[in-house]
Amino acid sequence: MASAPGAEPDAEGAADTEEAIYEEVMPCDRMELSQRLAVDELITTEASYVHNIQLCVSDIRAHLQKKQLPDLDLEGLFSNTDDILHVSRRFLKGLEATATQGHDQLLCISALFQEFKEEMETIYKIYCASYDHALLLVESYCKDPRLQAEILDTLKATVPHTGVSDLSFFLVMPVQRITKYPLLLGKILENTPSSASARPALQAAVHAMTQLNANINEYKRRREVATKYTKAEHLTLRDRLARLNTHSIAKKTTRLSRLFMHEAGIVAKTEDREYDDLEEKFQYVVSSVAALKENVASYLGHLEAFLLPTPHKCELQMEEGPAQQYRRFAQHLHHAALPEFKRRLDRLVWQPLCSLSDMLVGPQQLVKKRLDKLLDYEEIQERKSEVGSVTYEEEAAMNTYLAINALLVAEIPRFNQLALQLLGQIVCSLSALQRDLAAQVLHQAEKELEQMPHGRMPLPSFWKMMEDTLQQLGAQLRTFCQTFETVTPSPVTLPLNPAEERKVLSLVSKHGPDKLYQVTSNISGSKDLDLTLQRGQIVALLQSVDTKGNTSRWLVDAGGPRGFVPAGKLQPYCLAQSQQPGMQMPALESSAERRRHSCASLQAPRPQVATFTPAFQVVAGFSFAARSPQEVSLQAGQPVLVLEPHDKKGSKEWSLVEVNGQRGYVPSSYLLTVPAQEPVGWSLPV
Repeated sequence: MASAPGAEPDAEGAADTEEAIYEEVMPCDRMELSQRLAVDELITTEASYVHNIQLCVSDIRAHLQKKQLPDLDLEGLFSNTDDILHVSRRFLKGLEATATQGHDQLLCISALFQEFKEEMETIYKIYCASYDHALLLVESYCKDPRLQAEILDTLKATVPHTGVSDLSFFLVMPVQRITKYPLLLGKILENTPSSASARPALQAAVHAMTQLNANINEYKRRREVATKYTKAEHLTLRDRLARLNTHSIAKKTTRLSRLFMHEAGIVAKTEDREYDDLEEKFQYVVSSVAALKENVASYLGHLEAFLLPTPHKCELQMEEGPAQQYRRFAQHLHHAALPEFKRRLDRLVWQPLCSLSDMLVGPQQLVKKRLDKLLDYEEIQERKSEVGSVTYEEEAAMNTYLAINALLVAEIPRFNQLALQLLGQIVCSLSALQRDLAAQVLHQAEKELEQMPHGRMPLPSFWKMMEDTLQQLGAQLRTFCQTFETVTPSPVTLPLNPAEERKVLSLVSKHGPDKLYQVTSNISGSKDLDLTLQRGQIVALLQSVDTKGNTSRWLVDAGGPRGFVPAGKLQPYCLAQSQQPGMQMPALESSAERRRHSCASLQAPRPQVATFTPAFQVVAGFSFAARSPQEVSLQAGQPVLVLEPHDKKGSKEWSLVEVNGQRGYVPSSYLLTVPAQEPVGWSLPV
């Protein structure tokens, strides 16, 4: 390819120029002339290089940015060319300044390279490590006709004199330049007499630039190793099983046994105090980011829940006053202050926090992989001490551990520092947002407060007014509660037909009166074991849950069939005791009822509950002699009162009864239901 304008001088042209000059000078001056030409070449090519980097940054990249192509990764393409341009400009300025130093020019050039060595290494190793990725991007863009056309249009518009059709022409320049510094200095050194005072300084500069390139290559190799292990892999169980083979299983088994020996104290751990301290600080950063992310997520969730209810949207049947002012204040919070605060919180806190959390994934995986490689390294070292040599694969495994460890030791301090700075900025942003929200809410509240009647009231008077108001409202609430407790609504019962009355008697004898419920509306069974019942039917409650633990479906006895019905369609069936002497209430009055009866001034007239008289009664069909304190004796024909038609375990073979004031269990088969001789007992509603 022909040399483009602005590119570095052609080597053959420079050689022809030197040969032509050599013919015109004395042989003794040729070395000095070659030295001067080599210095001129260093300065001239540096100026050309800076000019091309300037074109790359200011023209090409800026032109592509204006196009706003979403598929074009400009950061991946140009990496840190801004830093390279900044350092190269200063370096060129220093080189050009050496031209006025006369015989000390070579010493100044050598000192200049030594001065910029660390700064060059820092910026060029970042660029060189990402150069392969930039080439992959260029290759992918060449396969996209639309992107390739946009790139060609940019090159023709910004650098038409070069005639290039590919971004790689400019992207390779920093890589070429950093590798050429040792050659340019070496050429100057070759033409410097051994007796010259600048020769040792030039030798040190050549060595520094050679070492710089070696360090860049080593850093690039470490980055390649790290990239292999920091890629997030989302593998299914099938993919993980497919990766298993004899080699991987043996390697994992060796690592696990080595780890167990470490924990058991059989084998000493390899201690690296420097790395351990760095990793400890890194884990603190990881836990801090995770905790803050969890707290901010919870805070956002609570904020969204707070914004859901909108009581201010309801029409308040009130005239202008404090209620309407509160409504306006709530509208301002829900429509302006809080939504804006949420948007700013998401943009300034949540998104940066998520980005920081994602940045931690790669280093975390590399730290984990470093432990695995350390176990391999220790195993190979132990084998090497026994055998005296290692295989090529084992040597590669040891180098992998050394590369990962060196990279972590070099990069974790900078990563921790940057992560802590970003974390601190996020916390400061959160604090600032909270402060702004509080100031905005306070300002709006003060505006509304000025319009209220008590807005300018002194603070002690305001608190006195609030205390009196709360006491007055509390007294009204207590009076209302007392009235509500003393006035009990009369139970609503539906009339029963004769057949239903007989079924009620049977249910009372089996389950007791406290288990009775009346159906409030028609029930149509839609599932297995569901009952179909009519409004007004009486049932007895067996269980208040279904087989799945659902409390909205109850198991009932309908006087024959048993099944499940909706609990919401049942109401307790109240049975009142007949007003005949000798009968007792089945349950004692509660203390609350006694208090209500004692409050004559607040007592409401008790409702009249319909009663019924049973037509049957339970008697002992056979005599039974009690055999334990839990049982009770019976005489044949003796009337009994069935309390529970089962024992404590739910068995129907035994019933809890009351006979002559004594309670106990008797066999259920000894009891008979016969027509009542006298109309006593419970009354049916009329």
